[in-house]
Amino acid sequence: MTEPKRDVRSDDEWRRVLDPEQFRVLRLKGTERAFTGEFHATKTPGTYFCAGCGTKLFESDTKFDSGCGWPSFFESEPGVITYEEDHSYGMHRVEVMCARCDGHLGHVFPDGPPPTGKRYCINSVSLRFEPRD
Repeated sequence: MTEPKRDVRSDDEWRRVLDPEQFRVLRLKGTERAFTGEFHATKTPGTYFCAGCGTKLFESDTKFDSGCGWPSFFESEPGVITYEEDHSYGMHRVEVMCARCDGHLGHVFPDGPPPTGKRYCINSVSLRFEPRD
């Protein structure tokens, strides 16, 4: 598989293309409050892209209602996510980031449904959604 083309920008460049909440979450590893994000309850068929660089991340048929308050997916597109250990807030989690722009998306947990058993818990503000026609 080919590595995605990197999208490296300065903080000032990111601030010009992201709104303040997107910058806080994608670039500063923030988190939106549970049940407040635009896509947590979305059931419309379509595709989810990184709000920072436009990389295709998830398809709606991998989305499920985990009850956690954030959009949850059991599978990402191949090769578009990077993982990093996260020990913030006294917890052990696995952070997920866009492999192209290093934007913080959320976290992945090992308690999702089959076939992967994964629960990608993603901030809505980190995503851009395109419905299917």
